[in-house]
Amino acid sequence: MDYPIREFAMGGGVLIAVVAILHVVVSHFAVGGGLVMAILETAAVKRNDRPLRDLVKRSSMILLLLSTVFGAISGVGIWFTIGVVHPAATSSLIHTFVWAWATEWTFFLLEVVTALAWVATWGKVSPRTHLLLIWLYAFAAFMSLVVIQGILGFMLTPGSYPRTFSFWDGFLNPTYLPGILFRTGACVLLAAAWIAFAALREPDRDARARLSRILGAAGALGIGVAGIGWFVWERALPDSVQRLFLGEKPLIAALATGRSHTLRMFAVAAVLALLVLVLPKLQSWPVAILALLAGAGILAGYERVREGVRKPFVIAEQMFSNGVLVSEIDRLNEEGILSKAAWATKEAGGRPVPLGEAVFRAECASCHTRDGYLGIRKIASAMDAEFAAMFLTAMRDDGANWKARAAGKDVKPDYAFMPPFVGTDEELNALARWLASLNAAQVAEATHAR
Repeated sequence: MDYPIREFAMGGGVLIAVVAILHVVVSHFAVGGGLVMAILETAAVKRNDRPLRDLVKRSSMILLLLSTVFGAISGVGIWFTIGVVHPAATSSLIHTFVWAWATEWTFFLLEVVTALAWVATWGKVSPRTHLLLIWLYAFAAFMSLVVIQGILGFMLTPGSYPRTFSFWDGFLNPTYLPGILFRTGACVLLAAAWIAFAALREPDRDARARLSRILGAAGALGIGVAGIGWFVWERALPDSVQRLFLGEKPLIAALATGRSHTLRMFAVAAVLALLVLVLPKLQSWPVAILALLAGAGILAGYERVREGVRKPFVIAEQMFSNGVLVSEIDRLNEEGILSKAAWATKEAGGRPVPLGEAVFRAECASCHTRDGYLGIRKIASAMDAEFAAMFLTAMRDDGANWKARAAGKDVKPDYAFMPPFVGTDEELNALARWLASLNAAQVAEATHAR
């Protein structure tokens, strides 16, 4: 919150999701591709299996391009988007896990170097040396996942970190191992789906069927590991988080629906993998495309649920989605939200912003736009200034519940999906009047249209 945020009509969260999902799918293929190709090339060398070795060679260029080019560019894109949409959380994660980030970047450098060397040395070095390169790549790619998962898991389940401030308590958090299990399975599944396209280019029909069966087995293994990881991950979540999307009456229906869709993708992927495993000659381009989409759907669904169940936090039990820290609630109620977010009082070029709008920018704009995604004007259409003030007062009172929950007490905040309002009475009333003015403007526009 100390840093200005960039406002987008589509919503900052949607922008991050678009960039992140593309990166996540490709990066997981980069990890799984390394593991699967290392195993396949090792088997090909030991058995002198020419079709299997040719399959790996045909797949190697797509691995290089997706992992070191698209993966790297989209990774930079993620850093840019989170930096402009939520700079406070980005800064907090960098400071908390600076050595973890440095370690991950080191592994990524090794990943790029070994991938380039591996692709460039087909037929130019001994099989043993070539295998060493792909195994080094597989190790570096998998270790990147191992490091990143610790940080991603921390954002949802920080464990005892808020009390101990220990790096390892935060890194080895309750969802760390379940997340690695799920992601490893998803990596193998995506790799099998991608490599299937190269297998379809095998000219010999019998060899093509054999390669398809091998990839079907790899895909089935990945689905099984990812499925176990998913359900273990769910059980590792705190009860307060599980209530959001599990049970007969989940608190957020959209997340429950997202979970159901993801499980359907699991079923589709499992059926396709078993079909190819049992009847490999049925493998075809449509089947391969459907398997790839199902694998991507599983991963995208997991990320949607994982991100959604953090509500209303960006870093669980520590920082709300608007950048306010739980530890700051009392101080900001006395000093005002704009004492921390002075940037919200002026737009680019120095234009002063009315007090109510400034409070909205500081406190609400990280999730809500004015007229776009989660547009506040639609919400304000049912409010007058008095009602808005009552609503905001209730949200401010809810801050005590959030503090109690962060302290480890099983408290259910009244507004479970939104951060508490923090600020002075003057800021509260100014925001209430500004929200009501949006309603008045909407009514005036409708009247003018008639």
